[in-house]
Amino acid sequence: MSTPRARASRVFTISFPEELAKQAVLVAAEESRNLSELFREAFRTYQMERVQRRLLAMRRITEERTYRQRPEDEAVSAGDKTRDE
Repeated sequence: MSTPRARASRVFTISFPEELAKQAVLVAAEESRNLSELFREAFRTYQMERVQRRLLAMRRITEERTYRQRPEDEAVSAGDKTRDE
């Protein structure tokens, strides 16, 4: 007796409003892909954008901390440079 193999993928059931579902089917047909391929790519894109948002937020926090930690004389001299130029 053989042991069942684990699936390489998982099946999800999702629901869409009818108009959005029609648009998804149309886009998939226009791009010659099935809905699974379309949604996999959409999720990968979402993940990348999510990572980018997190990195941008961390960059802003770092810049704010760096600005707050600068000695006062550096902040003043940097401001003087922009006014003189």
